[in-house]
Amino acid sequence: MKADSAPRPTILVLASGSGTNLQALIDASRQRDFPGEIIAVGCNKPGAFALERAAQANIKTFVVNHKNFGSREEFDGALMAEILRLNPDLIVLAGFMRILTGDFVRAFRGRMLNIHPSLLPAYTGLNTHQRVLDAGDTTHGVSIHFVTEELDGGPVIAQAEVAVTKDDTAEALAGRVQQLEHLLYPIVVRWFCEGRIQLAADGVLFDGEALSHPMRLSDS
Repeated sequence: MKADSAPRPTILVLASGSGTNLQALIDASRQRDFPGEIIAVGCNKPGAFALERAAQANIKTFVVNHKNFGSREEFDGALMAEILRLNPDLIVLAGFMRILTGDFVRAFRGRMLNIHPSLLPAYTGLNTHQRVLDAGDTTHGVSIHFVTEELDGGPVIAQAEVAVTKDDTAEALAGRVQQLEHLLYPIVVRWFCEGRIQLAADGVLFDGEALSHPMRLSDS
């Protein structure tokens, strides 16, 4: 009889909203050959639909409501305690709308990914789609990066780009970017679980080699 294979790396997803990227990850994780397992979904908002998505997939959930804490440090401490109890191999931020403290980020260095709707380093922060339109850019997209103390500033692993058309609205652009988010995030999570990507002192290692620029997908 064939011996059991090694256990798959465990994934904990943090979300704040409807959880469309979470759903993409859940769908990917159900594939027979997916190398990781989502063991829990955490949220800072009790009513977020992401919790319902997790429940429908029989994934453990927990809530650490940021409104119950007087400071970011207190909230991060409570969130860290929940995560340490579950001890995941990877933490995936999927629309998690809280700025994490440096202590929290350092505790999980090299084990935490974030997705951001722009071609970083351009347009960190919020309202990226409208800012791209206001600037007259012809290209927009999404980036996935390791989380570091710098907001949206960690080393970028992969990006996907879309062309901006003359009649685009922020809503239309957001929709096309989101489609690429749902494609790209499961790919990068797969790479991590397969041991193909690592956070090094000065950037990202892919298959043991330093990435000179992010991996790039295009919608064309």
